[in-house]
Amino acid sequence: MLAVRLPRSVEKRLDSLARKTGRTKSYYVKRAILEFLEDREDYLLGLARLEQKGERIPLAEVARELGLDD
Repeated sequence: MLAVRLPRSVEKRLDSLARKTGRTKSYYVKRAILEFLEDREDYLLGLARLEQKGERIPLAEVARELGLDD
């Protein structure tokens, strides 16, 4: 169980989104946390790779490896 205090403006937006979509506020909070964790983990893995190699990887190479160079 986790309790989070949100600024009133954020809570209003979350309430509105939940009402409009028929989803719960918890659904959106869980999704937001999971997306943040995935992004953060990816960032930290990338940073660890850079530290292991001791070199920088060109952005074009990263984009190519991830299939983003279309």
